[in-house]
Amino acid sequence: MADVVETFVAGFHDEAAVRKMKYNRLGNTGMHVSEVSIGGVALGGLYGDFDRAECLRTVDLALRSGVNLIDTSPWYGQGKSEEFLGEALRDVPREAYYLATKVGRYDLDYAGMFDFSAARVRRSVELSLRRLRLQHVDLLQVHDLEFCPDLETIVSETLPALQEMVDEGKARCIGITGYPVSTLKEVVKRSKVKIDSILSYSRNNLHDDTLQSFLPFFQERNIAVIDAGATSMGLLSPNGPPAWHPASDLLKSTTLQLQQHCKSQGSDLTRLALRHFMTRPGVTSHLMGVVSRDQLKQNLQMYQLPVSAEEDALLQHVLSRYASLPAEHHHWEGKEVAHYRKAMAGLDVRSTFEHLGDTK
Repeated sequence: MADVVETFVAGFHDEAAVRKMKYNRLGNTGMHVSEVSIGGVALGGLYGDFDRAECLRTVDLALRSGVNLIDTSPWYGQGKSEEFLGEALRDVPREAYYLATKVGRYDLDYAGMFDFSAARVRRSVELSLRRLRLQHVDLLQVHDLEFCPDLETIVSETLPALQEMVDEGKARCIGITGYPVSTLKEVVKRSKVKIDSILSYSRNNLHDDTLQSFLPFFQERNIAVIDAGATSMGLLSPNGPPAWHPASDLLKSTTLQLQQHCKSQGSDLTRLALRHFMTRPGVTSHLMGVVSRDQLKQNLQMYQLPVSAEEDALLQHVLSRYASLPAEHHHWEGKEVAHYRKAMAGLDVRSTFEHLGDTK
């Protein structure tokens, strides 16, 4: 089985499905991760209730089908996502998957939402391992590091604390995550700790391709790029953005117009968004949230099948329409951090995302 990815386990995996999946090396590590991976946001109940039994079967099917990277965080449901995965992975061979979790973002209340201190890193990792029922995680990431008041704290305290976890065998490698890609780049440049991956979200899709211009920087340093946020925090979802979404009114109205246009053409904007997201070049792994087997199968099918000429023509129209918007309306960089800073100054003590526990 030398020509099959190292996570292949005979008797567990569907070998034919595994051979259809593409695997990319995770930075300078010896790990090769599936080009389509699973995100754990929804597993914390952050986008509403889900059928627990069905979701357990979905995770199992994803792994047997060749998906070998699962990403989660203590922030997702304040531990619920990690606890769910601890149950879902209980009987799965440990060598069949890679598990990524995070440190730094925790509570719904602003006062306890972020803590990037070394002491909290250690407590967080120990608790995550208990929830996940694991001895180690494969990738340990700093969560949304742009919210730290001083990047020097990330560089001189948080990342060295993660390195200690690696040295103790509680993690295999280190990553960083955040919305401003320029901030991820800055931390990579300043860090003395080896960073193996970055996780970017909502910056490589229909309305915003900011991540593409940063790919050469990360690739030159053999840093893996994990891409998340296929629907841009719900902006491109069938139901449209939630009330708290930080996109501008112009971006939201344009998206609604494009949804209606795609429907008139017998297509669907969300489908185009997922298709576009999963085929963006230069990305190590595309992180997808799934809670049902039908949803998983549809995503894997979109990943594997070529785009039709009609669908590509419609996609180009959508991309052109978004590109015509003023640059400042392509994204919402800075808005969430500014809101958080205002809250921490005592002007607003309640989290805008209290009802969800997450913005992704």
